[in-house]
Amino acid sequence: MNHSDAFVKLSAFITTRMRMSHIYQPLMIRTLVTAGGTAPIRTIAAAFLAKDESQLEYYEHITKVMPGRVLASHGIVQRDGDRYRLLLDPQAMSPGERDEIVRLCEDALERFLERRGNAAYDHRRIGLGHVPGTARYEVLKRAGGRCELCGIPMAERAIEIDHIIPRRHGGTDEIENLQALCWKCNENKGARDATDFRSMCRDLDHRESGCVFCTLDRSRVVAENKVALALRDAFPVTPHHSLVVPRRHVATYFDLYDPERRGVEILLGQVRADILGRDRSVEGFNIGVNDGKAAGQTVAHCHVHLIPRRVGDVADPRGGVRGVFPGRAAY
Repeated sequence: MNHSDAFVKLSAFITTRMRMSHIYQPLMIRTLVTAGGTAPIRTIAAAFLAKDESQLEYYEHITKVMPGRVLASHGIVQRDGDRYRLLLDPQAMSPGERDEIVRLCEDALERFLERRGNAAYDHRRIGLGHVPGTARYEVLKRAGGRCELCGIPMAERAIEIDHIIPRRHGGTDEIENLQALCWKCNENKGARDATDFRSMCRDLDHRESGCVFCTLDRSRVVAENKVALALRDAFPVTPHHSLVVPRRHVATYFDLYDPERRGVEILLGQVRADILGRDRSVEGFNIGVNDGKAAGQTVAHCHVHLIPRRVGDVADPRGGVRGVFPGRAAY
């Protein structure tokens, strides 16, 4: 059998040169070959969807909880294990009647889509409305492409961007209020979480008179977001020693809400990058929280220390934060 040059090159690429991190390359090539060499992006995407087990798992779930449940309540279908059966037997219909039922379904679908437009798929879209693509990317990168609750990777189950405090309860699109959840965890959160988000939002505005961080001189602030502030320490142990504090008056790190904890972590990363850009002598950091009087906390407002470290700033840096107990750093 004589093979064309195109066949030789393409088969050689598939069998020897193609390196796969997902299913997409062979699916795209197969789709283009079977379509005669060219295909719309939507057609290629549909081929991906047909092989995406995480999406199929999601729509299996949708089948059971949405149309399957509703149609069963009307006596149209019945679920038998992993199958559905139409209770009104289509075999009892003539071919023309079956064609008419199909046409009626297509007409109903077309009318619905004309009426609802893109809103017809809001149940599947990420979040309640549009979340900017840059924010989605940053959240997924921060999560390592995994659900931040159960840890499953996005290759195994569809990952959605969730508002920790929902928009309807005052939550924002700020990145500290966003988390990556697989669709199962996101659904469970929505169905089971009984947190009073209204009181949570009110709590975020709580300030304590007389607290040095609640009545902070704004000139000390070097970075901020909706839930936290970063500032230089008033009594630095090294140059650029900084603090990150939640805006809300809260005593301990363990009492922070998730958006606050994320906001603190985001600012720690921003201030670290700023310090590294300003001072090339910095080669490390200590990050620490004094939580409780026994741990040395003197200001009853949670604050996280970011302490730049330089080679030679102490005689023996081994053990780092273990040095809070003199003589216990080395091991």
